[in-house]
Amino acid sequence: MRILVINACPHRGNTWTLTKFVEEEMLKFDSTVEFDEIYLEEISIPFCCGCSLCFRIGHHFCPHNQYIQPIMDKISESDSFIISASCYQGAVPAICKNLTDHLAFLIHRPRYFNKKALAISTTGGVSADSVTKSIANTLHGWGINRCYQLPIVALSWNDYQPTEKHLKLISKIAKKFYKDVKSQKMHSPHIGPLIPFNLYRAMCYDYTPDKEYPTQDGVFWKQYQDMTYAKGIPMPIHKRVFANLVYLIGKKLSPKMIVTYKK
Repeated sequence: MRILVINACPHRGNTWTLTKFVEEEMLKFDSTVEFDEIYLEEISIPFCCGCSLCFRIGHHFCPHNQYIQPIMDKISESDSFIISASCYQGAVPAICKNLTDHLAFLIHRPRYFNKKALAISTTGGVSADSVTKSIANTLHGWGINRCYQLPIVALSWNDYQPTEKHLKLISKIAKKFYKDVKSQKMHSPHIGPLIPFNLYRAMCYDYTPDKEYPTQDGVFWKQYQDMTYAKGIPMPIHKRVFANLVYLIGKKLSPKMIVTYKK
């Protein structure tokens, strides 16, 4: 099993210490697990300039794709991944937000449907759970099948020593994450991701390359025109009904929902 670990903090402090405890726990369950680690502060990705090229003509045209594509490739090649992001004023650090800003097009063109993830965060006081929830919401938009969360109140300044209670929680979450990844079981998506998925496929129903505002979205969604969600993901009947309802509403509204990405 190969797990990608993204350190989305500007340093290796409490949250990274917690992440290493998670890695150690997973190795107890399976000594063959391999961790591939990325440190965003070492990559120095320029800030997203909001040029919209990723939306309009494809992410390969992003002026910073030389930094972003290798990360996307590593996610694709891994069995699952972990995002480790400390709590900065109740939110993710700037370098974490910068990465997700560069990948914002994934909300329009999701993938990684067979991947699972774990969001880890620590705080000296409050809001670590706000960070992990924010990451989880973003990842569900990317198509991630399930995102586990491990927020911890460290009560220290870069000298985190887990309490007995924390160690039990770390072991519990690490075990659940490991067992789920190992099982390769796919879970039915939450209602939330079904809405944009089916709205976008409806908006692109009659797309042709000669449209006034050509977009990569139009090309992408052709593969999903007869699908309420990605292939291989279980969809119970009530969710299929809901997805098709959203799709029909989207088709009715699509003439009024012209996406131009004009500046």
